[in-house]
Amino acid sequence: MSSLVGDYEYDIFISYRQRDNKYDGWVTGLVNNLKRELESALKDEVSVYFDINPYDGLLETHDVDASLKKKLNCLIFMPILSRTYCDSRAFAWKNEFMAFVEQASHDQFGLKVTLPNGNIASRVLPIKIHDLDDDDITLCESVLGGVLRGIEFIYKESGVNRPLTPEDDIKSNLNKTSYRNQINKIALAIKEILTAASKHGQQSEKGLIRASKQVIVTESIEQFEKSVAVLPFLNDSPDEENTYFINGLMEEILNNLQKIKDLRVISRTSVEQYRNQTKPIPEIAKELGVNYIVEGSGQKYGSSFRLRVQLIMVEHESHLWGESFQKTITEVEDIFNIQIKIAESIAEELKAVISPEEKKLIEKIPAADIEVYDEYLKARSYYTDFTKESLYKAVEYLSRAIEKNPNWAPLYAGLAEVWIWIQQAGWEQASVAGPIIFQNLNKAMELDPDLAEVHYQCAVSAQLVEWDWGKSEKEFLKALAINPNNSLSRLMYAQLLLILNRPDESMAQRELAISLDPLNPVTKLIYMGTLVQAGECKASLPMLEEAWAANPEDLNYNALIELAAYKCKDFDRVIRSLKYALPFPFEENKYKEIERIYRDSGIVSAYEELMKYMEKFADANYIGFFDMTYRYIIANQFDKAMDWIEKGFESHDPIMSYITQTAHILEPLFGNPRFIAICEKMNLLID
Repeated sequence: MSSLVGDYEYDIFISYRQRDNKYDGWVTGLVNNLKRELESALKDEVSVYFDINPYDGLLETHDVDASLKKKLNCLIFMPILSRTYCDSRAFAWKNEFMAFVEQASHDQFGLKVTLPNGNIASRVLPIKIHDLDDDDITLCESVLGGVLRGIEFIYKESGVNRPLTPEDDIKSNLNKTSYRNQINKIALAIKEILTAASKHGQQSEKGLIRASKQVIVTESIEQFEKSVAVLPFLNDSPDEENTYFINGLMEEILNNLQKIKDLRVISRTSVEQYRNQTKPIPEIAKELGVNYIVEGSGQKYGSSFRLRVQLIMVEHESHLWGESFQKTITEVEDIFNIQIKIAESIAEELKAVISPEEKKLIEKIPAADIEVYDEYLKARSYYTDFTKESLYKAVEYLSRAIEKNPNWAPLYAGLAEVWIWIQQAGWEQASVAGPIIFQNLNKAMELDPDLAEVHYQCAVSAQLVEWDWGKSEKEFLKALAINPNNSLSRLMYAQLLLILNRPDESMAQRELAISLDPLNPVTKLIYMGTLVQAGECKASLPMLEEAWAANPEDLNYNALIELAAYKCKDFDRVIRSLKYALPFPFEENKYKEIERIYRDSGIVSAYEELMKYMEKFADANYIGFFDMTYRYIIANQFDKAMDWIEKGFESHDPIMSYITQTAHILEPLFGNPRFIAICEKMNLLID
């Protein structure tokens, strides 16, 4: 019986060490169950080659070339990976596994095929029946030219590592896998590959053996910018609660790479968009604008963990470097030494220069024990969600960690950052949050002056709270010297440079920032806000409109469009954005009235009516000075606008930093003695 696809002899070739079938016929049972599953998953009968001889090799002829070559002419190769299979001396390894990879790499499809959903799948479909040693994994990956994936049939409990059987209880298996479900996964994977091969008939890439691709990479690697994205690591642990730990490993590796000035490293907020996504690597790389991708997966069992990481060159979809690590955690160095080695190995592969200062920062081991570091990782997993509940949960973990170790700086830096978000979200007054923020920043700086995040937070506080422009720039430059790939540092520094009347430098910083974090909505918002502040309203409007189309009721986008459209004299767009630009819900009947006044009498009359409405709200509610000021400007009520600027100064509103910027919408006040007096007190230059 021939294959369903092309001129292959078989659809599936099953390769295994016969000794793994002798004890209980496990492989025979798998094959029989798989055949039954395939009958229910596919309309046509699939041909499977399975050698039932009790000994390795082809005893009937021993003519490997004559007999095996024909049988290896198959679409899918299924090796049963055991503790004994990955042996370069074994018959199955040499004459089946390696022979298939070589043969398939040069046939009509190549070693990999493109699935209907765009993903890339290897025609080698490994079935793992034991946890493999690191040396065995490395051996497999050196032949496959990529990370070893597969479908696991492993039963694990304390002191047990054996093949999964149909009788095993999913509750007692640490892997939480069901034999029946795993059989189904194999069948579905086979169906996808068969469908791809029969329907698409594509010519996949050739020569995917690592050695042959390495020649190509060696010749061309210097031609490419050293731009890297570290994708979210997969949590292969049986317990989903270990995700925070695997995320922590990924983030620390990314942080180490970000310290290297010779690399451009995409921020976590952008790569996080690809968690649980199945887009092909080239498509992800194109969207992020990078030449190299880092992938990884990890498992954590109690105090032990296993981590596998690979570096891919996108241009050739080449596996440049990969390694597996397995470690029992007894102290924090066990984790950090591996993270350090990975970052330095990736930099070495990319021929990136690491300065002595960068090397010192990368190789710094935290002054924390395992328990405290674990609390820290859990806190970080919470305070990236930006919900009230998650931020206060992060405060709880960080505070508990500080009680156990009051001398580790990142705990205080983390607390300061969390309280900044709590204050900005309006969940705590500045009078309460402010002292907590500064107390923790000062403590973190005292304990460790080499933390980029502390210098960044000090820079932002000096800019928005203290109005100390010299101190702010000094702290931004320190933060960027430690972490040159921090997009938020560059964006906020770009805003400071506008305040300091250095627009060209500001543009360079904001362009670099968006290249470091291209998919983060917050980064995009700040970037577009900086464009508006710089007076580049025509350039900002198309981007703002694109963002607005995805969320037309978003206050931030509508408020920026209102400003930019007014400066462009696009008053129709101003009135449209006004509906959702106010810091409180706009009553429908009142909005309709203002629309009518605009159509009948123009923009000034419409805003005169708007300000009557906003004044009533402000009489009984808090409202930011800027929300009132620029709308009074549009209404040509300059004295009232000036009154609100003075209120902003008295309340020390952070937005006061931008009164000489923000599209120069306050320009009619620049000659006002009251305005000039406030600018002098704040050491602001009027352009």
